[in-house]
Amino acid sequence: MARRFVVLDVFTDRTLSGNPLAVVLDTEGLDGNHMQAITREFNLSETVFILPPQEDENRARLRIFTNSHELPFAGHPTVGAAVLLALRDGVTTSTDFVLEENVGPVACHVNVRGEHSGSATFTVPRIPEIVDAAPMSREACAQALGLDTSDIGFDAYGPVIASAGVPFVCVPLASRSALARISPSAARLISTFGGGADSVYVFCRDEDGEGDFRARMFAANMGIDEDPATGSAAASLAAVLMAGERPGDGFHAFDILQGVEMGRPSLVRLGLKVEGGELIAVTIGGGAVIVSEGVLHV
Repeated sequence: MARRFVVLDVFTDRTLSGNPLAVVLDTEGLDGNHMQAITREFNLSETVFILPPQEDENRARLRIFTNSHELPFAGHPTVGAAVLLALRDGVTTSTDFVLEENVGPVACHVNVRGEHSGSATFTVPRIPEIVDAAPMSREACAQALGLDTSDIGFDAYGPVIASAGVPFVCVPLASRSALARISPSAARLISTFGGGADSVYVFCRDEDGEGDFRARMFAANMGIDEDPATGSAAASLAAVLMAGERPGDGFHAFDILQGVEMGRPSLVRLGLKVEGGELIAVTIGGGAVIVSEGVLHV
């Protein structure tokens, strides 16, 4: 059977940067095993499959796979799928709709820019939380990342596990130099971080002023040496920033640069809405550009 697919670069406004995403549009008759096999064929960090919604008022249902397993939620598949669906709907300005994911309904706002690109912002369906405030020592983090202990942490930040549906070990680094010097091995990452979360997300303040933070993400357990842009990790970071930045009531925006060391620069826009000192909503936004279209004969 011929099944249409589209490849987009996500969390960017230009091709050959950001995080590549495959979107399979024709999914009739595919079960989870077929979807997993197709995902391995694309061999990208994630592939998303578009299905009819379970609720008529919603735009579509998404199933999201890495090369090793299905995810309940992920950021760059949500942004990329939302932009693509708006383009296919013929939207020329902006639109709002809800996508169904395994984590729950995800409200999206899409702005279209031309025939092949746009941007999307979605509300994270679960409020992020810190699930383990002291998962491992700074010494263990440094050893796993090939860094010095003095490279781990800044201000009041230390390693924690945070989650907005997918758990990440969030490791703060003292400088951009430390971020660039990371030299992890899969074995060290799995032995140090594999028990508490699937992935490790390292971040530091952006000393160059191009954004607010810079980040890198490694997921040896999922077969990902490094990910160019990770919206679900940025969502988890919201809980960490609540504790470290102590933002007051109102809306707070943070620009996170990722993928620079890979030659795939990406920009993730993280929004925090705070009310009564509590985090009540988190948004993730970014651009997406169509790179190629084709047909799978499976």
